[in-house]
Amino acid sequence: MTLLAILAATLMAGVGSVWLAALLGFGMLSRYTEHMLSLAAGALLATAFMHLLPEAFESQVSADHLFPTLLAGLIFFFLLDKAELWHHGHEHHHAHHHDHDEHKAHAGHQHRSSGSWAILTGDSVHCFGDGVLIASAFVADMRLGVVAALAVLMHEVPHHMGDLAVLRQASDNRRMAFLKVSLAGALTAMGGLVGYFLVAELKAYLPYFLAIASSSFLYVALADLIPQLQKKLSARETVAQIIWLVVGMGMVTLASHLTHSSH
Repeated sequence: MTLLAILAATLMAGVGSVWLAALLGFGMLSRYTEHMLSLAAGALLATAFMHLLPEAFESQVSADHLFPTLLAGLIFFFLLDKAELWHHGHEHHHAHHHDHDEHKAHAGHQHRSSGSWAILTGDSVHCFGDGVLIASAFVADMRLGVVAALAVLMHEVPHHMGDLAVLRQASDNRRMAFLKVSLAGALTAMGGLVGYFLVAELKAYLPYFLAIASSSFLYVALADLIPQLQKKLSARETVAQIIWLVVGMGMVTLASHLTHSSH
C-alpha cells in the first residue's frame, strides 16, 4: 500500500508538475507564474517547519544529532547547487519573460548556447532526489508523504516552466521540450522506488532522512525562490505576494488535515 502511494505521489509530483508547467507556460495562465513562486515558497517552508521537522524531532533521536544533520543537508544542497544539479529553471524563466532586462536575457542566451543537456541533467538529479525525499516522508507517515508530494509538485511547476522555456529556445520544438522534461520528471518515481527500499532497510535512520528532506525544502525556498520575490514591487504586488505565500502554507495544512481525517 505504501509503495503504491509513493509511486502515485511521485508520478503526480514529477510528471504532473511538467503538465501543469506546460499549461502555465504555453497557455493562457502564463501571467500567474509569479504567483506560483510565492505559492511554492509558502508550501515548502510550511512542509519543512510544520510537518517534516516536528516528525523528525518526535523520534528517539536527540536534537544534538538532528540539527547537525539539517545543517549538513543545507551545505550538501548548496554544493549540489554549485554543481548546477539542484538549482534550475527559474533564472531562465525570468530571462524569457522579462525581455526588458537585458542582462538576464544575455545570461539566458549564454546558458542556452552551452546546450540543454546541462538543464536536463540537473532536472533529472533534482527529480530523483525529490522522489527519495517523498518516499522518506511516506515511510514515516502517509499524511506526511502527501504533504511532501504536494510541496514538491508546487515548487517543481515554476522550475519546469523555466526548463521548458529554455529548451524551446534551444530547439524551437515545443513537443520535444515537453517530452524531455516529462522524462526527467518521471525520474521522481524512480527516486521514490529507490527511496522506499532504502528507507525501509534503514528505518532506524528515518529521522535523519526527514531532517535531510527538510534541508532540501528549506534550501530551495530560501536560496532559490525567496530571493526572486525580493525585487522592488508596488504595495499591491507585495500584498499579492504575501497572500500567495500564505495560500501555499494553507494548502499544505489543508492537505494534511484532509489526509488525517480520511484515515
